[in-house]
Amino acid sequence: MVRAFIAFELSSEIREQLTAAQDVLRGSRARLTFVEPALIHITVKFLGEVDDKQIPAVMDALRAVRVQPFVITAQKITVNNPSRPHTVWCKISDAGKSEQVFRQIEDTVSPLGFDRETRRFIPHATVARVKSPDSSLPVAIRQLENREYGSCMISGLKLKKSALTPQGPVYEDLLEVPW
Repeated sequence: MVRAFIAFELSSEIREQLTAAQDVLRGSRARLTFVEPALIHITVKFLGEVDDKQIPAVMDALRAVRVQPFVITAQKITVNNPSRPHTVWCKISDAGKSEQVFRQIEDTVSPLGFDRETRRFIPHATVARVKSPDSSLPVAIRQLENREYGSCMISGLKLKKSALTPQGPVYEDLLEVPW
């Protein structure tokens, strides 16, 4: 079994800017687990535990996803749910392009037995997970309110393997589909 997901990679410039945002968030008293900057990405679809024998079919399905490259802008640091935050993330603006890719991916992998997502797709890059919230977290986030974190071209997608370790996740690229 392989724990797998489909993602867009962010530029190193955006990841550097998000690292600076993480530094501001560290001033909060909330207990946060920060995503290693080199691992910050946009998850398009989490596949979960996938049988090794099914990986070639997933790869073939993803090779069929075709779109024109598009620009994304990393815009605003926020939380997934202000009243009960679990994730601190950076909202991504892209004129709906990543949602179009998401729909194509749903259409290509659902015949392989992967459940369609029931929640609305919101493109974002997770920068931290909230282990224990604190009233100082919204204050830290407000300090980041009017910042942008850069733009980059999305010119493909990746199928990634995720191995969970006590030191954090370790990702391995299984497939890159350039457009």
